[in-house]
Amino acid sequence: MNTSLFDTVLFDSYFSPMRTVYVISDSQLEEIKSKQRQEELDNLKAARKRLEENYQSRIKIIDEREHELQEELKALVPAKQT
Repeated sequence: MNTSLFDTVLFDSYFSPMRTVYVISDSQLEEIKSKQRQEELDNLKAARKRLEENYQSRIKIIDEREHELQEELKALVPAKQT
């Protein structure tokens, strides 16, 4: 079946879901943009805080393990010399 461009546009306009268009003022657009930027900034700050907390936690674990290994090495050295 051969359909024309006109038939396709006509068919699509009647059977596709309607789209809603909102018209807002420039000041409302700026307010929305400002809120979006503030939300993004808040999310970045929260992500940084979580990352820093995780980093400090991992450093603590590494330091503890390093100390344990040093103590084990100290305990092994005298046994090796005898």
